[in-house]
Amino acid sequence: MASGQAHPPFEEESPQPSTSMQSPQVVTDDEVPGPSDPSPQPESLGMKKKREWSDESEEEPEEELELERAPEPQDTWVVEMLCGLKMKLTRKRASSVLPEHHEAFNRLLEDPIIQKFLAWDKDLRVSDKYLLAMVIAYFSRAGLFSWQYQRIHFFLALYLASDMEEDNQAPKQDIFSFLYGKDYSQRPLFHKLRYQLICSMRWRMWVSPEEMEEIQAYDPEHWVWARDRTLIS
Repeated sequence: MASGQAHPPFEEESPQPSTSMQSPQVVTDDEVPGPSDPSPQPESLGMKKKREWSDESEEEPEEELELERAPEPQDTWVVEMLCGLKMKLTRKRASSVLPEHHEAFNRLLEDPIIQKFLAWDKDLRVSDKYLLAMVIAYFSRAGLFSWQYQRIHFFLALYLASDMEEDNQAPKQDIFSFLYGKDYSQRPLFHKLRYQLICSMRWRMWVSPEEMEEIQAYDPEHWVWARDRTLIS
């Protein structure tokens, strides 16, 4: 851990006149951050808010949230067999993972803080290829437009993926260690945003092995799929 004063883990931007809200940002030092100073509260997870956070009051205002969701794919019927006048139709599941979700993921991989985190997790305790594939799956289920996904969404999705897949729950605490150091004050807010992500996915948190393989097959030569924990001696 680097010594010295750490930057606030989140920064709030002024509301924009657009229909979407800016997502909170995670900021770290040049190395690993230590305790954070008090900072403005971040806005909700990719949602419109009719009431703003109050910095003056200690009580949290009640919020009315309207989720701006991208259109969901529809299942299709395909002809499996045609014999004389008889036709057999099979319902084909429409994958919710679209190219724009891969693009959003790749865009976030260029973020210097995310790059630093992936380099920091040398043992792949919370960022192996399967957990990263789940991040893309969660992006497809959360219903946001691809341009709305920001740095905080990556860490929220990665934390949730570790929460779902890992028997040992200790490694996911590494995410907190990286983001906040020994400062525990931001953790309740992180969990609140995590809950909003779960609700936006309509509690569809389990990702099948087949879907993980399908996500990796979209770009099999991508460098993140080489992050295989089983190959680490």
